[in-house]
Amino acid sequence: MILNQFLILGAFLFSLGMYGVLVRRNAVLVLLSVELMLAAVNINLVAFDAYLRDAIAGGQIFALFVITVAAAEVGIGLAIVLLIFRNRQSANVDEMDLMKL
Repeated sequence: MILNQFLILGAFLFSLGMYGVLVRRNAVLVLLSVELMLAAVNINLVAFDAYLRDAIAGGQIFALFVITVAAAEVGIGLAIVLLIFRNRQSANVDEMDLMKL
């Protein structure tokens, strides 16, 4: 396979995730869009690693690191969204002005 196919797929997924972050109002969907962007980055890292065929699997190691950070981000992000939902009865990003009491 050609590297361009994976780069186009990664660019499409990243732009779809960016659209979701900018347009969505629900905090859970925003977190899902961020995860989609991280998946696009992982596709690009592994594709470049396979294309360059280095002796060190640098792209795969970075992809595993990104997956680990994404798992932590989901756990902490969903916990924060759940606490905000319990306090405000809404997970709408526009209504998250917690500095104002």
